[in-house]
Amino acid sequence: MSVRGGAGGGRRGLSATAKWVVALCWIAILIEGFDVVVLGTVMPALLDYQPWGLSAESAGFIASLALFGMLIGSLSVGTVTDVIGRRKSIIFSVAGFSVFTALCAIAPNPWLFGIFRFISGLGLGGLLPVAATMVSEYGRAGKGGSSITFMMTGFHVGAVLTALVALPILPTLGWRAMFIAGVIPAFVIVPLMIRHMPESPSFLLAKGRRAEAERLSARHGIELEEQGVEDSRQTTRSGSGALGSLKLLFSPGYLVGTLAFFVASFMGLLLVYGLNSWLPEIMNAAGYELGASLVSLLVLNLGAIAGLLVSGPVSDRYGSKAACAGWFTLAAVFLFMLSIRLPLPATYLLIFITGFWVFSSQVLVYAFVSKHYPAGARATAMGWVAGVGRAGSIVGPIMGGLLVGAGLAIPWGFYAFALVGLVGAIAVSMVPVFKKRVGYQRSGLQTETVKE
Repeated sequence: MSVRGGAGGGRRGLSATAKWVVALCWIAILIEGFDVVVLGTVMPALLDYQPWGLSAESAGFIASLALFGMLIGSLSVGTVTDVIGRRKSIIFSVAGFSVFTALCAIAPNPWLFGIFRFISGLGLGGLLPVAATMVSEYGRAGKGGSSITFMMTGFHVGAVLTALVALPILPTLGWRAMFIAGVIPAFVIVPLMIRHMPESPSFLLAKGRRAEAERLSARHGIELEEQGVEDSRQTTRSGSGALGSLKLLFSPGYLVGTLAFFVASFMGLLLVYGLNSWLPEIMNAAGYELGASLVSLLVLNLGAIAGLLVSGPVSDRYGSKAACAGWFTLAAVFLFMLSIRLPLPATYLLIFITGFWVFSSQVLVYAFVSKHYPAGARATAMGWVAGVGRAGSIVGPIMGGLLVGAGLAIPWGFYAFALVGLVGAIAVSMVPVFKKRVGYQRSGLQTETVKE
């Protein structure tokens, strides 16, 4: 439940500072999208790179190393944020994964390449939970779902840019140049973050630094979020700091929802990274040319952008639970339909529609999490849900590699992905929805009912 400070409460447009926060987080997620998806775009070239002699299985293992790093980064970001703050966490994440992505371009062998991907994954994994928390806080009142889904369009814009950049670069400059291209935006975005990214007032409030939080809220014209009485009691029982937030996730009132979020996030990220890592190679194995295979990845992520633009408003209007369960279900339906062999234009259309449902499903999990937990525990909850989900992002590329290596990617790979989407829908349906109406500790605050 959200509480908005200020004399009038109510809804207002984004302040100049809030616009900076949303824009900077969007660009950071765009860079993340490029750096994550770049391996999928260069995968056919890596498999053909004779000095390394990679098999599909070994390439899948290397792809999973970055995702394992993302798992660790997501799980640890709550503790890191509790020490250094959300602002520094975002800046260090972007700078860190950009440096090690650049090192991938000069890796002399697949083992160092894998190590660099693992370390870059630490920063990639730490970025999303904190950025989503910041955007949900600085976004418009009652529009947390739209704010997060809009931010995540950056990921898929980055993925689309990866495919567009790959079309001219891969045939002429080779796969190493792709990793160089992914680093260039960081030289602009990191200085802008240092200059324009403020700290989170909710973080300051959770740390007991109320005066700083109120000054920051007043200076930048954002609405200060408080905890309700019941949330405060639960937080007090769980303790303070990162350990207290973690205990809250597994307290009796939140345990079922936390476990259900873990399963849904696992399934959602398995779909996202399984498809982004292997769709070009699956299309290649089905007999399509390399150019058509890369276009399929572009079309998939264009569908994702369209889905994110629609899913946020749907989530805010009808509730995150209904939207998320529906999106997972339709993702399962269209993943199953991808197993049907169609003419190339019809296949592209089907891939677009599949991307519309698949990628929004996972982002709606994050939007649901941002509304389900109290402000003081939100970054930790987001980090753990994303972190446990990263196990799915590791399984996805490995599963894709095994299916491609065994010659079973078509149609059984799509059957398997469809089953994953169905399990995600069931998990989301098991999250309890809180209907709390409580008092608040400060006078002059207005409450706002937020649909879960």
